Amino acid sequence: MIESDRAPDAAHEEVPDAAQDAADDVRDDEAVSRFVERFAADLVEAGMQRMGARVFAALLVSDSGALTSAELAEQLQISPAAVSGAIRYLAQVDLVAREREPGSRRERYRLYNEVWYETMTRRDQVLTRWESTMRDGVKILGPGTPAGQRASETAEFFEFMQTELRSLLERWRAHQAAARADGAEAP
Repeated sequence: MIESDRAPDAAHEEVPDAAQDAADDVRDDEAVSRFVERFAADLVEAGMQRMGARVFAALLVSDSGALTSAELAEQLQISPAAVSGAIRYLAQVDLVAREREPGSRRERYRLYNEVWYETMTRRDQVLTRWESTMRDGVKILGPGTPAGQRASETAEFFEFMQTELRSLLERWRAHQAAARADGAEAP
C-alpha cells in the first residue's frame, strides 16, 4: 500500500491509531505465523537461505518493518544465533539494514525502503556484470564454437533482460506516482 504524502487532517489524527488498535485486536497471530512460513517457503524454493527467508518474511509482515533480535527469535521460535546468521546473510544480499536503538546497545534490523525496487535495481547491476563476463567468454571460447555461441546467446539474453528490467522499473515508478496522485485526490 502506498501512503499519501499529505499530512493527516487534524480532525482525524486519532483515526489511524484507533484503526491500528482495531487491526491489532483482530489480527490472528497464528494465521500471520502460517503466512510467514508459507512466504518463507516460497523464498526458499526460489533459492534463498531458509533461516534468512523466515527472518525476511517476519520483517516484511511487521508493521514497523523493523524488529530486534529478541523479537525475531521469539516470533520465529529460533535461537539468537540463528537470527544472527540470518541477518548476516540478509545484510550481505542487501535486503536488511542494521541500526542501533537510540540510547541502547541493541540493534534493530530494518527492511530497506522499497526493498523490491532496490533488489531489482541491484539485479540490473548483476546482469551487467554477467553480460560483460559472457562477452569476454565469447572471445576466449571463440564465437564460432558451440560453447562460444552459448556464451554469446547468454550475453544477449542478459542484455535483453537489462533493457526490459529498466523499462519495467520506470513503469513501476510511473505507476507509484499515479497511485500517490490518486491517493492525494481521495477525500
